Amino acid sequence: MLAFFQDPEIVKLVASNPGFGIGAGLAAGLAGVGAGIGIGRIGGSAGEGIARQPEAADAIKGNALIFAAFVEGVALFAAVIGLMLATK
Repeated sequence: MLAFFQDPEIVKLVASNPGFGIGAGLAAGLAGVGAGIGIGRIGGSAGEGIARQPEAADAIKGNALIFAAFVEGVALFAAVIGLMLATK
């Protein structure tokens, strides 16, 4: 990854547009924080639901995995947009 930041064209693009670099960092950071919070809440709620109704554990696990995949997809999308901003 260090080689990516040593590429002269990338360095020139980011240096000419400092606001895009700041925006990219904020986008990637907030996407990571949001994904962490979202998956933490999904896991906590799933654990609580399984503790309350153990017979529904399979259905709760399946739904929790699907929702976690949606959260990760949104976080990945935000990180990609942030990288696109950095190299614009």
